[in-house]
Amino acid sequence: MESRRFFHIFVAILSILFCSQTAATAFAAAVNKTSAAAAATPIVPAVILFGDSIVDPGNNNGIKTIVKCNFPPYGKDFIGHVPTGRFCNGRIPGDFIASSLGVKDTVPAYVGQNLKDEELLTGVSFASGASGYDPMTPAITSTISMPDQLGLFSQYKDKLRAIAGDAGADNIISESLFVVCAGSDDLANTYFIAPFRQAHYDIPSYVNLLVNSASDFIQKLHQMGARKIAYVGLPPIGCLPSQRTLGGGALRECVSTRNEAAALYNSKIAAELKRLGTNFEGTKLIYLDIYTIILDLVQRPSFYGFEVSNKGCCGTGEIEVSVLCNPKLPICTDDSKYVFWDSYHPTERAYKIIVDNLLQRYLKYLL
Repeated sequence: MESRRFFHIFVAILSILFCSQTAATAFAAAVNKTSAAAAATPIVPAVILFGDSIVDPGNNNGIKTIVKCNFPPYGKDFIGHVPTGRFCNGRIPGDFIASSLGVKDTVPAYVGQNLKDEELLTGVSFASGASGYDPMTPAITSTISMPDQLGLFSQYKDKLRAIAGDAGADNIISESLFVVCAGSDDLANTYFIAPFRQAHYDIPSYVNLLVNSASDFIQKLHQMGARKIAYVGLPPIGCLPSQRTLGGGALRECVSTRNEAAALYNSKIAAELKRLGTNFEGTKLIYLDIYTIILDLVQRPSFYGFEVSNKGCCGTGEIEVSVLCNPKLPICTDDSKYVFWDSYHPTERAYKIIVDNLLQRYLKYLL
């Protein structure tokens, strides 16, 4: 029993770390109409992303970490069926956001890439799977910390200036959409699984640590020129397949304590962003609620055309993620019927639904 618990803890630390047909068709049509209009003329010059595996398109490929997914079956439904380092069977949120805004079809990783000028001009991702706001989170997994992601952004700005000149680079930065998505790994793994933080923090105090760190990140990002910032809240982490396995008992139910912690974080960071927004003149700083849509996907999968929402497509779907979701394992026969691809990350189809929901609700406040 103890060895099995150790195995689960080890696995969790590796984790990366976040209808009726008529209704579904109508919803898709509304978003597609917006996307088609955007495609004619890009709504923003670039999409730039920071955070964890939800928006990491392959930065971890270029660093020394075990948290990778640049191998099959990852990427089986991506362009060319290539495993790029995206923690998914296909495209991820950054790709859908950029394509919906008419910028480009996919957003590349920044680390370890020889990117052409056009790719740099239209945006990149600095996100690193298994990173977070707690400094201990990237330290455990040897991934790119949030402060180090800002350091990469500073390098990126220098490259923009070399390509577009000072005025051109400043305009790109001030008009681009910045997306920040992190925090799931902090709660799901560093706090609830790893034995390092619970002895010193109860849930409210740990949430405060995360909120303070996130606030500091946003303030520094603003100081570096960002003026349109979409801040992604936390999902109901207790309903992720891996968390159900590790904390949901024999029936693998959603873990209410973990969901409540995520909800507490969301309420506090939303209030902090509102406070910061009043001090950031000429800035659009918007909180994006993903908790609601993901919980709905989990609780009412059939409404969206899914059949399975309590486990992933890869392997047993209960614990496999990153190196444990590998070519030696079987996968489900139809991943379009699954909300989750592995034990932590949604499928491409689920991501598309999530992003469409967010754009429909929040895009007007960011432009």
